[in-house]
Amino acid sequence: MRIIDLSLPIDDQAFEVHHLEIDRVSHKAGVAKFNRIIMGKTLIGRIKYLLGKRILRKEDLPDEEFLSLEVVHSPVHIGTHLDYSFHYGSRSENRPSKTAEEIPLEWCYQDGVRLDLRHKKPAEVITKDDLEVALKKINYELKPMDIVLLETGADKFFGTPKYFSEYPGIDISAIDYLLDKGIKIFGTDTMGIDRPYKFMLKEFIDRKKPLYPAHFHGRKREFIHIERLANLNILPPFGFKINCFPIKIKRTGAAWSRVVALL
Repeated sequence: MRIIDLSLPIDDQAFEVHHLEIDRVSHKAGVAKFNRIIMGKTLIGRIKYLLGKRILRKEDLPDEEFLSLEVVHSPVHIGTHLDYSFHYGSRSENRPSKTAEEIPLEWCYQDGVRLDLRHKKPAEVITKDDLEVALKKINYELKPMDIVLLETGADKFFGTPKYFSEYPGIDISAIDYLLDKGIKIFGTDTMGIDRPYKFMLKEFIDRKKPLYPAHFHGRKREFIHIERLANLNILPPFGFKINCFPIKIKRTGAAWSRVVALL
């Protein structure tokens, strides 16, 4: 069996529009942090710490190193992640929206299908007709529960400003087409399922065209989508499994996932 990683990292060195920070405490610095935290739990301990007393010294440890520690300050929409209905609005299909920890796990391990849509331009949207043409090219008929991956090639821009401006959106007609086929999860290698801000926001200001139509459609019909996939070009059109189990974070509209394909 071959495993292909379809995920992008949470990378504090990559260009992002949301704030991302990773605090890294080194093995050497961990000694000082341990003393500061443990001794700071009591008043007498804090006083002794300020007077220079230490309960742990580097000489007490193998290689004079403590444990490393990384603290990630990141929105759940950075890195490869699954969006669920709470992200789209407080209600979906006339009932309270579901949060990411409620994603049914059986939906997250299913047959995968890759559709090549690299011809679509950033100002455009992927429509129902586009999906039908792509499926006809690979001679495949969707079945319920398939996880459909839409390849645009936008992942090649990850880490640069172009990643946030050079990709096509997904039309409501395409979402409805997938849902009508019994699809529960679809994914894309773009940073979002709506068109980039430079198109969407301008049309909203100039002509009052709706903002985030694909996302807001999740208030009418419940669906899950994966954003920020990568390496879809490595996959065959079908004949593989997708594993996209979400991290169990309470009361969020999205959750990170290490999405992989199993061939």
